[in-house]
Amino acid sequence: MTARLMIQGAGSNVGKSMLVAGLCRAYRRRGLSVLPFKPQNMSNNAAVTVDGGEIGRAQALQALACGVEPVTDMNPVLLKPETETGAQVVVQGQRIATVKARDYACLKPTLMPAVLESFERLRASADLVLVEGAGSPAEVNLRAGDIANMGFAEAADVPVVLVGDIDRGGVIAQLVGSKVVLNSTDAARIKGFIINKFRGDTELFADGYSLIEAQTGWRGFGIAPWFGAASKLPAEDAQDLVAAIGTGALKIVCPVLSRISNFDDLDPLAQEPSVRLELIPAGQPLPGDAQLVILPGSKSTIGDLRYFREQGWDIDLHAHVRRGGAVLGLCGGYQMLGRRLSDPDGIEGPRGETEGLGLLDVATIMSPDKRLVEVEAIHLASGTRLRGYEMHIGQSEGPDRANPFSMISGRPEGAVAGDGQIMGTYLHGIFASDSFRAAFLAGFGHRSDLAYGAVVERTLDALAEHLEAHLDLDGLLELARSESSL
Repeated sequence: MTARLMIQGAGSNVGKSMLVAGLCRAYRRRGLSVLPFKPQNMSNNAAVTVDGGEIGRAQALQALACGVEPVTDMNPVLLKPETETGAQVVVQGQRIATVKARDYACLKPTLMPAVLESFERLRASADLVLVEGAGSPAEVNLRAGDIANMGFAEAADVPVVLVGDIDRGGVIAQLVGSKVVLNSTDAARIKGFIINKFRGDTELFADGYSLIEAQTGWRGFGIAPWFGAASKLPAEDAQDLVAAIGTGALKIVCPVLSRISNFDDLDPLAQEPSVRLELIPAGQPLPGDAQLVILPGSKSTIGDLRYFREQGWDIDLHAHVRRGGAVLGLCGGYQMLGRRLSDPDGIEGPRGETEGLGLLDVATIMSPDKRLVEVEAIHLASGTRLRGYEMHIGQSEGPDRANPFSMISGRPEGAVAGDGQIMGTYLHGIFASDSFRAAFLAGFGHRSDLAYGAVVERTLDALAEHLEAHLDLDGLLELARSESSL
C-alpha cells in the first residue's frame, strides 16, 4: 500500500508548503518515489502543468523537489480570487466557473469525487504521497462539506500531522486549542505535531513541547528551526512578498496590485547581485529613481487597472517614461499598457470597456478561452532563447504587435514600442532562463552570472538536510505507512 501523510496547519501561513517541499526532497533522497498533493488551494500564483492545466505554484515547487513534472492531479481544486467575494474555480486544471464565496459552499461537496480520483491516481504511481492541507482544520465552521483538511483526510483515510508556527507566538494555544475545538473523530485522526520556524535554542522550549504532548495526546515529531534560505524558493502566498530585496545598482520596482498573480516571475531577479527589487504597496508612489518598472500579472486586469489609477501610479508611470525609464508588462500588465481593454462577456467582472495606460499601441479583448501552455521562444531584441508559459484569457492586437517581444515557432508574441522603451509579453517565467535574464540585464549595463535553477535545487537539498537534522523523519514515514488513520 502506498504510504500517505497529510500535513495540516494550526493556522494559515505556518509553513506547510515549505515543509512538504522539504519532506518531498528528503524522502526522495532516501530513494523513495514521492508525489505532492493538495486537495484544494487558493492562490493566484499558479503554474502550467505538462498535461495542459494549472495548479498552485507551491505544488509545482513540491513536484520539483520530488524530481517530477507537475501534473493537474497534484492540486485538483484551485481557487483564484478575482474579487473580495468571488473566485475562479479550476478543477483538475481547467476553469469551470467563477462563483461567490457563499455559492462555493454549495459547490464544494460536489468536488470531492474529483479530488479523490486525482489522489488515487497519484497513489498508484508512487511510494509516498505527501498531502498539504489548506488554512486550518480548527476553522470548524467550514467542516461541513470540507475537501481541504479533515473532510479529505476522513474520505481518503490519511493520517494527519499538525504544524504550529512558533514565530508568530502562541504556538501552545494554536495546537492545544485545535484539539479542543475539533470533534473527537477528527482529533483522533491527528497523530502528531511539528513546531515550525523556531528561532534560537530549541531546548528552551522543552517544557512547552512536553505540555503540548500532555494536553493533546499527540506525538511530537520535532521542532524545525527557522530556515532563512526559504526566501530563495518561489513563494505562493502574497503575504510572503518582501518590500525590498537586494542592494544592487539596478533598481527595478513592481507595484503590488490588489489581485497580483504569478509574482514568482520576479524571483530570479530578486537573487541577482546587481539588482535591487522593490515591491511598492498601495498608498506609496513609484520611486522616481527606478530604471525599470515591471507591471505584473493580475487575476482581474480591468479591476487592477482601476486600482492602479487609484494609487496615482498611472501618473508616476508616465513620469517615469518621460524620464527615459523602461517598462515591462507581464500578461495582465501587458494588457494594461495598451490603449483599450474590453470585456464584452463579463469574464473578469462587469461587462464593459476601459481605457488603458496608452503606452503600447495595442487593444485587448477578453474571451472565455484560456490559454495554458509551456513555450520556448526567442527574445528578438537579444536573440536569446527562453522558456516560459502562457496563462491568460484575452487577445491583444494593434500596430505595436508588428514589433513583437518574442517569436514562438515563427509566431510573433507580445509587443514593443518603437523605441524599445515599453515592452509587453504574455509569457510568464521568462527570468528563470539564465541566458535571457543575462541578456536582458546587460541591456541595462549589468552582468549576470547567476544560475537560478541551480540555486533552487541547492536550496531544496539544504531544506531536506535541515529537516533530516531536526525532525523525526523515520517516525513520520512509519506513520505514513500505517494501515489506517484511526
